[in-house]
Amino acid sequence: MANAQIRKESFSKRRPILAVVIIELLLLFAVFAAGAVATIKQLDYTSPVLLSFTPIAIVLIIYLTLRRKWGEIGFRSLRTIPAEQTKYYIPLILVLGTIALKGFGELTLSKVIFFIFFTLLVAFVEETIYRGLIFNILLRKSATTAVLTSSILFSITHIMNALSGQNMADIALQLIYALLIGAVLALLMLKNGNIIPLVLFHFVHNLIQFLGDDLQDTGTLPYDIFVIVVLVGYCVWLTYSVRTQRHSIDSSNTSQPMNR
Repeated sequence: MANAQIRKESFSKRRPILAVVIIELLLLFAVFAAGAVATIKQLDYTSPVLLSFTPIAIVLIIYLTLRRKWGEIGFRSLRTIPAEQTKYYIPLILVLGTIALKGFGELTLSKVIFFIFFTLLVAFVEETIYRGLIFNILLRKSATTAVLTSSILFSITHIMNALSGQNMADIALQLIYALLIGAVLALLMLKNGNIIPLVLFHFVHNLIQFLGDDLQDTGTLPYDIFVIVVLVGYCVWLTYSVRTQRHSIDSSNTSQPMNR
């Protein structure tokens, strides 16, 4: 009976670490392979993401639908978030507002429509993989492991931007930024278990960046530093809140009499 039960368990439950490694390696392989194709064919800078993320999105949709895992990884109604918990999403608006202050480039209808699709694709794939699949797989190990590992892997994945000709200082700043964003979103996922606000933030965040002025301009550095400071404080606040919430739940469970 025990052996039969083990066989029924999914691979991710039996080998969570290996499952996460496989997911990350497959994603990196897809992105780098698409980047190589785009370089050889001299396609534009959005092509590697389109070539890799489009089939990944299709596979994710089919997998989550057939296995009925949408709700399990966090795709739930926004009404499941308690009203008193909405305050924890307010700093995300501050981050978006600060990024928007950098200004916007020349906008055309076709450009806006393209980047709406493009950033929705990126937001769905990255959030589903990192704050959905990877986070939930590692949550069986521990909350700390889930938050830290998913955030680190999210940051490492953004090393692909090194191929776009950025200098080391810009790459380091972007990796730190991605790590902090990943930590904030993972902590929010840990707190409320709803991935929808994270997808929406990721979508709007990237849309503002792609429609913005040249982000390589050194004049944007103060904005970047301010956002990083906000994200550090945000992580501290969320960590304290999550620990307090979990301690309160544990204390409540301990105080309840056992059913006999």
